[in-house]
Amino acid sequence: MNMQQNPYMNLSGITTEELAVLQQATAGLNDDQKKYFFMIYSGKRKSPQDMLIFSLIGLFLLPGLQRFITGQIGMGILYLFTVGLCFIGSIMDLVNHKTLAYEYNQKMAFESFNLAKMGN
Repeated sequence: MNMQQNPYMNLSGITTEELAVLQQATAGLNDDQKKYFFMIYSGKRKSPQDMLIFSLIGLFLLPGLQRFITGQIGMGILYLFTVGLCFIGSIMDLVNHKTLAYEYNQKMAFESFNLAKMGN
């Protein structure tokens, strides 16, 4: 991977915190593993804008959608049956959509790192 060009900067809505996590995660990988990591991670990653859209849909149409998308199935079911915890949980997720995206992306970075390490 070319070090002058950082491919992570092309990811939509990337923050400095997420960039730091990605650089730390790929520090021990060779160039082929870094390319594989980027390919896996970019396919799984959710941008904060995407999470905002999912949270809006979760607030108005399908309670818990944002939780299902992030793999929190139990919370998604709870939101679904309690109408977003009487809308309070859905509103909180709407306000904290960037945090939801960041936490999900951290998990995906760890998962992508393990796959890249095993793959090559």
